[in-house]
Amino acid sequence: MLLAGLAVAGLRVLTDRYDRAVVKEQLLDASARQDRTDLDGPLNYLLVGTDRWRSSDDADRRSDTILIVHVPAGGREAFLVSVPRDLLVAIPAAAGYGGGQDKINAAYEHGGGGLSGTRLLSATLARLTGLRFDGAALIDFSGFREIIDLLGGVRMCVDTEVRSIHTGRVFTPGCQQMDGGTALDFVRQRYDLPGGDYDRQTHQQQLLRAVLERTSETSLRTNPVKLDQLIRAVGGSLTVDTNGVPLEDLVMALRNLPTDALRGVQVPSRPQTIGQVSYVVLDNGGAGLFEAVRGRRVPEWARANPRWVTRL
Repeated sequence: MLLAGLAVAGLRVLTDRYDRAVVKEQLLDASARQDRTDLDGPLNYLLVGTDRWRSSDDADRRSDTILIVHVPAGGREAFLVSVPRDLLVAIPAAAGYGGGQDKINAAYEHGGGGLSGTRLLSATLARLTGLRFDGAALIDFSGFREIIDLLGGVRMCVDTEVRSIHTGRVFTPGCQQMDGGTALDFVRQRYDLPGGDYDRQTHQQQLLRAVLERTSETSLRTNPVKLDQLIRAVGGSLTVDTNGVPLEDLVMALRNLPTDALRGVQVPSRPQTIGQVSYVVLDNGGAGLFEAVRGRRVPEWARANPRWVTRL
């Protein structure tokens, strides 16, 4: 989606530069991979974000953000489904790990982080949802900070005052321009927010929309130097698995996706303490969300379940 935003700014001639800049790897486990991607049909992508995925420290190997991006056929809208990182799931066995029940973000850690961790996470999600993905992306948020700064910052709206547990910065209510470090600090907060981690998920979805909106602004078309810097920054922070689809074709298929047609979706779930450990468990099996994704009925599900849907 970010690459598609750059395509709007730079047009088709730049897609070869995207292809050379972005790292391509096998991020999806075989059990989580769609046999064949049809760009004219509905698309499902796994987006995993962490600011420590290159770290060799085992304690740092947990994914901060897990999103299922669902694009219905036609590519005119998209649903960003945030998977709670504390969701209790069954994680399959992997090299050095025997499998078992744990929080879903631990799958990334049990898989060893990085590429292998993303593959185990994708296998875990496939088992949970019954989905097979058309592709995946791994975002290093430390590099994402540079992208936001190159864009001149993003406009974020703070709804509840919160103090950062990482920096001590106080975010006051109201819409404001944020640089990369400030924006990423804000979207990592979940303590002292009314909805806890659910609010954090919404803020992450809003940040993605804000970045896409800034990326698609026409000013980039007349500033080739900044556009080139952005492409290089994206390449340094993004690893993709396109399931065999040429990156140029994928970028062009998503180029008409308007930023005002993004919907944030929270997986129907609730907090629950089990054995003195705080988890998140599915509410009524996810209230039919995963079945709707598999059955190509997400827009209908969203209209029927407004409690879990946010217009970004």
